[in-house]
Amino acid sequence: MNKNTFETVKLTKGVMNIYNFGNVKLHAYKTNDFIDDEVFIVEKNGKAVIIESPCFFDNNKELAEYLKNVKVEGMLVAYHGAGASFLPDVPKYATQNAVDYSKNGGGKALIDNFTGAFGEVFDSSIHEITNVIEAGKITIGSIDFIIKQTGEAFDVVIPEINAVYTHMLGHDCHSIVAGAGHADAMIAELRSYIEKGYALILTSHYTPEDLKDAQTKIDYLENLKKIAANVKNADEFKTEVGRQYPQYSGHNYLDMTAGFFFS
Repeated sequence: MNKNTFETVKLTKGVMNIYNFGNVKLHAYKTNDFIDDEVFIVEKNGKAVIIESPCFFDNNKELAEYLKNVKVEGMLVAYHGAGASFLPDVPKYATQNAVDYSKNGGGKALIDNFTGAFGEVFDSSIHEITNVIEAGKITIGSIDFIIKQTGEAFDVVIPEINAVYTHMLGHDCHSIVAGAGHADAMIAELRSYIEKGYALILTSHYTPEDLKDAQTKIDYLENLKKIAANVKNADEFKTEVGRQYPQYSGHNYLDMTAGFFFS
């Protein structure tokens, strides 16, 4: 599946890109919200499973309206625990560490920050998880998923469409990299995607990407480590990264990365 082969439906605020795999469709919802969220709906035989939740009230309403003629069998809530006004009666699935991440950990800290930044347009309520799941295969609405637990939450493999969902990739934007060790872990994960030959890589803050994008990100991460080894402080690091990647977005993430490399 080519990442650019889709049908587009323009909504009032967001945009829905629909990838047709025959028996299965992937609906990729670009929210156009303040934090560039993406939400994914895997549909098969009129039933659907949602991966992640929007977290702004207008997006919640818009996506619920879009899904009104589909039977939503469940929602996988990994890294984005906010937005509980969205489809409150649908079963919610998450690993225990994802529950802890959203209620008490780094995810909760982000939710608190976003609440302060965006105010009442942001739905800070946290989804109540009805089904705590383990790593491994799970079937929801006749669709198979493979859950892979991560340090913060979990990633999701969708075998029927040869796709994997993870929190962040972004081949032409900066990412939060918590030092050289974290960069190495990210590189190892991306190399595993290439080895497994996934057709699409889905992430929470970017449109679907492919294996060329994964290689681009690997090259970027390797270069970040080299740059960090040859500069003296965070300011020099940011200046040099900015010089080499002038078109990259996500400068707030670069600030955070510099803080990790030069804490």
